[in-house]
Amino acid sequence: MAISMTNFTTDQFALLALRTSVITLDPHNILATNWSTTTSLCNWIGITCSVRHQRVKTLNLSNIGLSGIISPQLGNLSFLVELDLSNNSFHGILPQQLGSLRRLKLLNFGYNKLSGDIPTWIGDSHELQHLILKNNNFSGFIPLFFSNMSKLETLDWNDNLIEGHIPGEIGRIPNLQILHMASNRLLGTIPLIISNIPTLESISFTNNSLSGIFLFFPRSS
Repeated sequence: MAISMTNFTTDQFALLALRTSVITLDPHNILATNWSTTTSLCNWIGITCSVRHQRVKTLNLSNIGLSGIISPQLGNLSFLVELDLSNNSFHGILPQQLGSLRRLKLLNFGYNKLSGDIPTWIGDSHELQHLILKNNNFSGFIPLFFSNMSKLETLDWNDNLIEGHIPGEIGRIPNLQILHMASNRLLGTIPLIISNIPTLESISFTNNSLSGIFLFFPRSS
């Protein structure tokens, strides 16, 4: 019982760090009024807990106008499966501590003001199925970790500042269904190996500086 309570407290501290010292704008006072230590964190808005362990399983604070940086303490939510902070005004970089979230299946930071390079720790998230970073200010080059992400289905990086060539490693993601990298600063050609991904349904590379011809025929269901 002591171990269980310790784990529960770890999750609570991680979430309160987001509420008290990171969030600079909570226009609807959702966290200020609802995330209270007098109630179970499993009843807090945006939180879902696992039935067996009563640990935080999903954190969804999308579309509520929050502003601030991503708290590194979120990396202590070791049972987290889904993290969705999309459609807010978070800025800064993605903290390295999030690389400890090895159970993640969904990571959605779309429509924020995040910046910096795409962090390499994402490549260690072997359970990740959906990686959505669209409409931010991410820069640098596309990393080469994709061959390790066999369960990835969605890769959406539209509308960022990512530059350089498209690595052929993307073509080795066996279950990829959605590949969106439109409106970046990519150049060169699209590797032909990408057209051989058997599960690919949607692809977008418009508004880049790419050249050559790329033929893509969506696989029929």
